[in-house]
Amino acid sequence: MKVFTFNSYHIQVISAVSLYWFISISLVFLNKYLLSSNELKLNAPLFITWFQCSTSVILCLLLSYLSQKYQWFYFPRITFEFRKTIKILPLSVMMLMMITCNNYALKLVNVSFYFIGRSLTTVFNVIFTYLLLKTSTSLKVMVCCAVIIFGFWLGVDQEEKLGSLSWKGVLFGVASSAFVALNAIYTKKKISVVNDDVWKLCFYNNINAAIIFFPLIFFTGEFDELKVFPYFFRIQFWLIMIISGVFGFAIGYVTGLQIQVTSPLSHTVSGTAKACAQTIIAYFIFSEIKSSLWWCSNIIVMGGSLVYALVRNKELKERNLQIPK
Repeated sequence: MKVFTFNSYHIQVISAVSLYWFISISLVFLNKYLLSSNELKLNAPLFITWFQCSTSVILCLLLSYLSQKYQWFYFPRITFEFRKTIKILPLSVMMLMMITCNNYALKLVNVSFYFIGRSLTTVFNVIFTYLLLKTSTSLKVMVCCAVIIFGFWLGVDQEEKLGSLSWKGVLFGVASSAFVALNAIYTKKKISVVNDDVWKLCFYNNINAAIIFFPLIFFTGEFDELKVFPYFFRIQFWLIMIISGVFGFAIGYVTGLQIQVTSPLSHTVSGTAKACAQTIIAYFIFSEIKSSLWWCSNIIVMGGSLVYALVRNKELKERNLQIPK
């Protein structure tokens, strides 16, 4: 019998997955605390998003400078080019809408329901891939999408029966799912502008988003909200804001790290499992009461998402084998 032993590769995988889970789950709870906690009561989601985008820009510039000065770590050299900023603007708009809808959804729904509320990303990805990229979809993929839609509908129905549903939150969750799918498609189309460098894309994306968000803060009345916010000059508030900004920046790195150390399929499986853990953690933290059908809806969505990932992975492998070399 072969005895399983840990090696450096296993340690790398466990470390990458654990780091991804920690950063991703922490970011969700940090944003939830900032957006709708009883302690803060800050009704300014656009300002919070603007601050996080600005933090990412500053961190990109800082890490680029440190990388040039010290040789013990690598970060691409960041230089601003207006031409690239304009070319990436369509992607930045998609990212802006994705983050805005995501934060409004997180503000309005429970963290335990957050996974269900944003579970239609896979469905929108299939739809937009067909409409924009003219890529056909197999029957197996369509069945997986139908399963996810059924799980989403069941989850919404059960959340409403429990009396904790926000229809606005559901609509923002659906919109967020659509823009997540569009963001992925536009990323593939626009990343060549920065020579396929993810960090440079992050830099330009966040610059555009920060510039667009700033006037919106005034037009939506959030500036007036900030003027009367009692914790605006508290160190504790800004410490949480800075941590959320750093985690928002770090999620891009740990996502790429997990994909690099494992695979895109493993990343999808890990993300689905992370969402399950996140739901359970929120359930215990907030002492919520959920029905058995509510839990079934989560299982159905997670199952449909996992099977979709396996089906798509198999189809891509078969398609690559059919391409003549």
